Amino acid sequence: MNAVDPVAIVPESAWSKSSYSSGEGGECVEIAPWQGLTHVRDSKNPAGPALRLGPHAWTAFVDFAARHAC
Repeated sequence: MNAVDPVAIVPESAWSKSSYSSGEGGECVEIAPWQGLTHVRDSKNPAGPALRLGPHAWTAFVDFAARHAC
């Protein structure tokens, strides 16, 4: 898992906001599957850092999040 500059790597059209993200300033997560990796960023700060996850790390992240959802 690496912090990266999403603007330099992933085109804006590749990003999708999570259906769990609200428009009320709460948890806002966007993902972009791009070049074999899944990029994750805060939609409130799209020019900020993002995570870059390989397939196994992304699966582990989603499994963890599903087990610990509110």
